Amino acid sequence: MLDPHALPPHVSRGAAVHPEARPAVRLTWDSREASPEVAFVALPGEKMHGNTFVQRALDAGAPFVLTDLDVPRAVRVSDAQEALFAWARHERAKNPLVVGITGSAGKTTAKSYAAAALDAHYMPVFNTMPAIACFLVEFGASGRPLVVEMGIDRPGEMAELMALVRPDVGVVTTIGPAHLEQLGSVEAIVREKGGILAGTRGLVGAQASAFYPGVDSYGFGDVTYAGHDVALTARGATFTYAGVPVELPLAARVQAEAAVLALRLAQEAGVALPEAAGRLSQVQVPGGRYRVHPGRYTVIDDAYNASPVAVTAALDALSAQAGGGPREDGTGGRRISVLGRMLELGPGERALHAEVGAHARERADLTYGVGVYAHELGERAMRTVPELLDALRGEVRDGDVVLVKASRGISWTPDRRAQEGVGLDVVVDALLRWRDGHD
Repeated sequence: MLDPHALPPHVSRGAAVHPEARPAVRLTWDSREASPEVAFVALPGEKMHGNTFVQRALDAGAPFVLTDLDVPRAVRVSDAQEALFAWARHERAKNPLVVGITGSAGKTTAKSYAAAALDAHYMPVFNTMPAIACFLVEFGASGRPLVVEMGIDRPGEMAELMALVRPDVGVVTTIGPAHLEQLGSVEAIVREKGGILAGTRGLVGAQASAFYPGVDSYGFGDVTYAGHDVALTARGATFTYAGVPVELPLAARVQAEAAVLALRLAQEAGVALPEAAGRLSQVQVPGGRYRVHPGRYTVIDDAYNASPVAVTAALDALSAQAGGGPREDGTGGRRISVLGRMLELGPGERALHAEVGAHARERADLTYGVGVYAHELGERAMRTVPELLDALRGEVRDGDVVLVKASRGISWTPDRRAQEGVGLDVVVDALLRWRDGHD
């Protein structure tokens, strides 16, 4: 329990704790999540300060609120954000193993597999600084390892994350063009993401190893810690690591490489490898991150986000999924890619979309593009998602394998212009409904 009356000295110093403040199970910076077990931290936001929602949190029964306001059940401090971060650093210091993971793609997958192998607590989908701080406060003293996704999109952000998380092991999964509007160049990405390796036990994926000479690498082939005899089929991935067989249902190469990382981390932590490998076979990555839905036709849901390196990897995986193109009777068996816009790629974004589209044409039997760069991404270009849905409904048939991938949400250019992603999760939902006879 998180007791507001027993805060660390450097947090409680100068704080005024309301006598009715009660212990909480966890913290949130989102007042909509406040409840009798979840306390609320009132933080500054881009548009509104969390103080605006303090009363909503109190009405929801929040055990306490961390704020500078004089309200019931308040832990009143001069700077709620700094108090939260100080509390997080204090709790993190109690944990003997914290793994931090960054990269241009594959962070969430690597996090999921590393956490399974280590039997660790791990960050949920949201990986902002406040979310990480709340996570550290809740689980820092749990006695179990922690795995933290440390994504960045601007210069200096990794240094801020390192000061908060202080990982014992720093991992870079991949390097490629992503968040170029803020970071500027691949060279800057290498430098900024490489900050996770400073003062830590560093590990880098096979693709990233060329950017970090001398740092131990993992994966398959010419790496420091290698899996062997990897086999990738429509049923999943198999390989061995240190003589231990590993089977990953419905997984592709990216998941297999993440599993090698996970097993190396387990090995260094003294976890029995057969036990760790058994847990890896049960991993379920979050929706939108290369989740395979088999059935009359197979849908690969990779629609959460996209960058050139991530789309290329997904297309390579797609090529191993289907059975070599259309069947003789014309009933399917095709590889179909459905790709939308990749955000935050800067002035060279058209060329990067064209490169990805060319790779799609090599890896897929039929290619669709939708949105701003539809013609670059696919032979069949659709202006809008409704047009895309109409086309797919009349095209997809039994035996096909359909990969759906794009950036979703909104990003901001340096001059604060909004760029909107396509949001192809609705396409995944529609494909699954049609396949299963619900629409």
